[in-house]
Amino acid sequence: MGTTKTELFSKTDNRLAAIAKAIGHPARVAILRQLAKIDGCVCGDLVEVLPLSQSTVSQHLKELKKAGLIQGEVEGKKICYCIDKKMWKEAQVLLGDFFGRCC
Repeated sequence: MGTTKTELFSKTDNRLAAIAKAIGHPARVAILRQLAKIDGCVCGDLVEVLPLSQSTVSQHLKELKKAGLIQGEVEGKKICYCIDKKMWKEAQVLLGDFFGRCC
């Protein structure tokens, strides 16, 4: 199996790529929009507002959490998710700098 050679690139470029990958699916964009709209934490409510199964939503939440864009806390038998505001701000800055400098 080959290596990804991510170590050859800057920390900033790797972070930007991780964010881009995380938001690179329309379901994840929809999840982020929903979480931002309510400005709070949501447990199973996402499945009710998205045209996706519970397992699919869970997989997308896992990817968003891995990228640091959301955080999840266990509340009883449920995990409640919300935007990680510190990381969200970092993503805004990284994306803004990237698009601002490219053209």
